[in-house]
Amino acid sequence: MRSLFLVLTALLLSPGPALAQVDVPDRAANAQSADLLAERLAIPFASGLVGAELAPVFAWVENTRGVRNVMVARAGEAPRQVTDYREDDGIEIYGLALSPDGTRLAFVRGGDASFPDDGLPNTAQRVEAPNQTVFFADLSSVSPPSPMGQGHDPVFSPDGRKLLFTRAGSIMVRAGEEDARRIADLRGNAGDFSWSPDGSKVLFLESRSGHSVVGVIDVAQSNLRYLGATLGYSSDPVFSPDGGSVAFIQFRDPPARFADSRKSFWSVRVADIATGAVRIAWSAPEGDGGQYYGTRGRNLFWTASGHLLFPYEGSGWLHVLAVPAAGGPARDLTPDANEVENFVPTPDGHGVIYSANPGNLDSRTLWQADIASGQTKRLTGDGQYAFFPTYGGERLAATVTDARSPAHMVLVEGMEPLGRKPTIAGYPAPENVTFTAEDGTVVHGQYFRGVGNGARPALIFAHGGPRRQMVAAFHPYFYYHNTYIRNQEFAAAGYDVLSVNYRSGTNYGRAFREAPGTGRDGASEYRDIVAGARWLAARPGVDPARIGIWGGSWGGYLTALALARDSDLFAAGVDLHGVHAMVRSVPDSYAPDEVLAIQRLQWDSSPMGAIDEWRSPVLIVHGDDDRNVDYRQSLLLARELTARGVPFEELALPNERHDFFRYASWLTALEASGDFFERKLEPSR
Repeated sequence: MRSLFLVLTALLLSPGPALAQVDVPDRAANAQSADLLAERLAIPFASGLVGAELAPVFAWVENTRGVRNVMVARAGEAPRQVTDYREDDGIEIYGLALSPDGTRLAFVRGGDASFPDDGLPNTAQRVEAPNQTVFFADLSSVSPPSPMGQGHDPVFSPDGRKLLFTRAGSIMVRAGEEDARRIADLRGNAGDFSWSPDGSKVLFLESRSGHSVVGVIDVAQSNLRYLGATLGYSSDPVFSPDGGSVAFIQFRDPPARFADSRKSFWSVRVADIATGAVRIAWSAPEGDGGQYYGTRGRNLFWTASGHLLFPYEGSGWLHVLAVPAAGGPARDLTPDANEVENFVPTPDGHGVIYSANPGNLDSRTLWQADIASGQTKRLTGDGQYAFFPTYGGERLAATVTDARSPAHMVLVEGMEPLGRKPTIAGYPAPENVTFTAEDGTVVHGQYFRGVGNGARPALIFAHGGPRRQMVAAFHPYFYYHNTYIRNQEFAAAGYDVLSVNYRSGTNYGRAFREAPGTGRDGASEYRDIVAGARWLAARPGVDPARIGIWGGSWGGYLTALALARDSDLFAAGVDLHGVHAMVRSVPDSYAPDEVLAIQRLQWDSSPMGAIDEWRSPVLIVHGDDDRNVDYRQSLLLARELTARGVPFEELALPNERHDFFRYASWLTALEASGDFFERKLEPSR
């Protein structure tokens, strides 16, 4: 078995178009589930797709068994591995950028993409934490990438000769072989950089305490100017095609006591760089879309045709609007899209490409809409899930998954893989199902039918976020790529598994995402977890006395809540870095006599609020350098369970972050989860 695994790994790491399709052996050929899990978790996962502005060149990161490397491909040519890293070292690679002509590449290695200036992760437990470093590669050369300096967010100038990056508020520019020079020091952390079309100015977004501002630096004049500052947030700044103006989204959050307000809280604004004058190009009407909500990607574009494109959910669903930058009525370009997840304009500026779920809320397909006529056409078919449309010159690519193939990069025309398309041939497609919670809410999920015909145990899987949606396929996010594998392997071991897309998740419309009483306000999404467990218990062959639950982050919170409230229903659970005490400071908009009642509700919505009823065993898993969920949440739970004599097991991962950076950490955590459920729920063999 070990030799098979080594051969498989060597094949997956080998470059060349001949290995674009890699079949992982079916589970029938391998009897040892632990080895199978290790093998499947080692499968290549691709992410971070970027394209060159003027050439059909694409770059992405490939993670194989924790070994991360940068891949580059020109449309129609074999991919090239630009880096040569060989260890599961827990060092992330992200922030890829290509020069407009596709001849140069920059990327970031080290640090944490989610917290770029907030301490250096050291998940491999080295004597010194690896630095966060910007690397540069000349793609016309075979020389390895060279370090440019410490920082993140690299961006090439329009001529490709200058490279900008930032670190802790300092903005640096390197030209040719010169040392990088500082062009600005800022109060807050900066990001969302872009160069003006003539390369003379740099546009950025600066995040400060409780607000954000848009700034422009004249590089030659060493001049810094802020545009359209407000008592709120600015986001997604973008230059006009002539470089004379900047558009941005301006919004503010409603006060907590008016969280469901239908007033208008946001607008799209245009600022003249020379004069600083600001005008409102579009303002959100009062109603469902009066509060700002964006997609999982860039949310404002200024097209070559003179339109501003941005998301809006006035219909109750997130759509893409187009408004003339010079002024005029807005037009919904995606009226039938249900929920748009990502979008990008076509290179000629006359259309928009978007990933959405029209006609099937549990799907994800690519579409193209013409701005002038509103006509749409579908670009991808059924059975595939397409995300993050990206142009390289005139060629369109996307990240694609299906039930058997994890995230890989594809040229949309002809659906030709840009690199490897690994496949686990033995994975059956989960079934999309719906069921109804006790209050009448219709809930969606994916059902993994366990092997075997005898009485089977069953598992609920609760995703994190909670702003997420699981699909009946591999997920484009690495965290849920791994949990999908674990659910498939649970089914192969004899468990029925139901992954629940509970309320407060995405892609089912604003009313579902903003459902009343979720989280700290009453945990109403927990009703969906209970409904899923009862749906599972009624499946033929499922033993209702052997239902477990597992999940991470918000899913860890729901796992702990289930065990605390309903140990009679949930016989065991695995809680990965969950939140256990939901009490937090109450916003200033509440009167002092209201604060205690609000915090009482927060407590009652927490696992801690029902912990005296907790009896079922649990495995607690947490990395102690988690910057998303404080490690103290699990320290608290372990103390409280100990005091009550509740059986629990623990897996502490020193130096690990929230989304475990090392393959070894994922394997350890998911193997421990399988071993725990095997001992507590005893699946049939």
